[in-house]
Formats: sequence, structure tokens, C-alpha cells
Amino acid sequence: MKFADESLFVPGLSAIADGYKGILCDVWGVIHNGLAVHQGAYEALSRFRSETGGRVVLITNAPRPAGPIHKQLAELGLGRDAYDAIVTSGDVTRALLLGTGVSKIIHIGPDRDLSLYEGTGIALVEDPAEAGMIVCTGLVDDITETPEDYHDRLRRLAGHGLTMVCANPDIVVERGDALFWCAGALARDYATFGGKVSILGKPYAPIYETALAELAALVGETVPRDKVLAIGDGLPTDIKGAFDQDLDVLFVTAGIHTADFGEAEAPDPVKVRARLEAEGLNVRAAMPRLAW
Repeated sequence: MKFADESLFVPGLSAIADGYKGILCDVWGVIHNGLAVHQGAYEALSRFRSETGGRVVLITNAPRPAGPIHKQLAELGLGRDAYDAIVTSGDVTRALLLGTGVSKIIHIGPDRDLSLYEGTGIALVEDPAEAGMIVCTGLVDDITETPEDYHDRLRRLAGHGLTMVCANPDIVVERGDALFWCAGALARDYATFGGKVSILGKPYAPIYETALAELAALVGETVPRDKVLAIGDGLPTDIKGAFDQDLDVLFVTAGIHTADFGEAEAPDPVKVRARLEAEGLNVRAAMPRLAW
């Protein structure tokens, strides 16, 4: 892993792009904010592909398979010239469910995530006595609800000894200028009530192994990890996950941690360095928002 020098912040991806054969790029918080695509990020990824010949795999903690994410990105305005493939936490969760052979589960999350189970033959039940496990993809209504609204139910489920599979490790997500609770917050609280939790997605290894395998398939050979750049905005997920996988990291600071570093477009490098050191992390470089 290459470490940041004194000039932590770089003006754009082009300043460090040489030598990388592939990028693993976070989606929500880097490419879009839930409402609109960041045009600078769109340009950066498309120009990386066109000017360097490198490949881009989007790696997201979305608790749905890649298909619906392609559709969502197109609706937000991201063209396929910006990326080659998508790997989601939902993909990894689906593979785990099929591997366990579980036939009945309790689903906690919105109906929009039910595509996770399509074609699996898995039945959704409410009775803990029938279920083999819990799968949590998020809050049913993340606009009006908070994790506290689920505490009574989580305590009851924990008492039945069911493992919760968390399909989205994110605690919060940015939507516009606001932050909303994600499945990771419910998994965190379930564990405090004595429940067993299996968390998939970033920062854990399986999603990176899947993404690197996808990158290798695109390139036609295994890509050395020092030739892969990870891009993300979440310290406990994107940055820690890539750091633990010995990947170079580009930290986008104007995401979920914007308020920690001063002005969104002019973050304080001292605060950024201090936070990275406090978290035991290092990065190749940083920029407020992804740009070429």
C-alpha cells in the first residue's frame, strides 16, 4: 500500500491514476447522494476508463442484487461509460443464503429489497419458531423510523437465538443533505441485546474477494492488489475495508463525514489526518469530491 505524503489532498484522480489497472468505487456518497449523480465523479470514472484503459467495478453496500442498482444509477443519470460491473452486498448475501440451504427467514427491511430473495425458493415468515435466521436489509421506513423503534422486536428475536444476517453494514447513508439510518444500525443494536450477527459487505473480506474476482474476469487475469485503487467516503466501511485488504485508497471527504472536517469543499487537512490516525488508517490521497 502506498501511503499519503505531505500533500494529502490531490486536485483530481488524474494526479494518481497512472499504474492502476482497476478501480473499486463506492457508489452512494461518492457517485451520487441519493438524489443526483455527482458530475465530477461521472467524468472521473469515465475518463479513467477511456484514457487509461482501466476497468471500474462499483462496490456497494446496497442490500439488493446488482440488477436493480444498474437501473437506479441509470435513472439518476449515470451512463455505462463510467463503469464495467457492480458488486453489491446483496449479491454476497444472496450467495450466503443459497450456500446455507435455509428455507425460511424473517425479513427486516423495506419491500424494495425483496428482489434479494427472487429465485431462491426462500419463504419469508414472521414466527421466530419457523425461521432459520433473520435477514436485515434496513428500516422499513428510514424517513420516519429510527433504530429505537425496533428495540422491542430485536430483544424478542434475540431471545430466540436467531442469527441476524446484515445485508448492509452502513450505519447511516447520505440522501441529499441529510443522513438516514441503515441496516448496520439495527445489527449493532441486535448485538447489544445478545443476538448473534453476521455482517456482510464492506468492510468485510467477502465483498472485496467477489469484486476482485469480477475485476480479474474483466481484465482477463488476476490484478495485483497494488494495481487496484479503492475509492470511498465511509471510514468504517470503504476506507477500513480497503485498508484491511491492502488496497490503495482515495478518500472522498465530502460524504458522510463532511461535518467532521470543516467546509465541505475545503476540508481541513489537519482534521482529516488526525481522524485517519485516530482510526488507525492511512490512504493514498484525499479529495473533497471525486473529480478527474
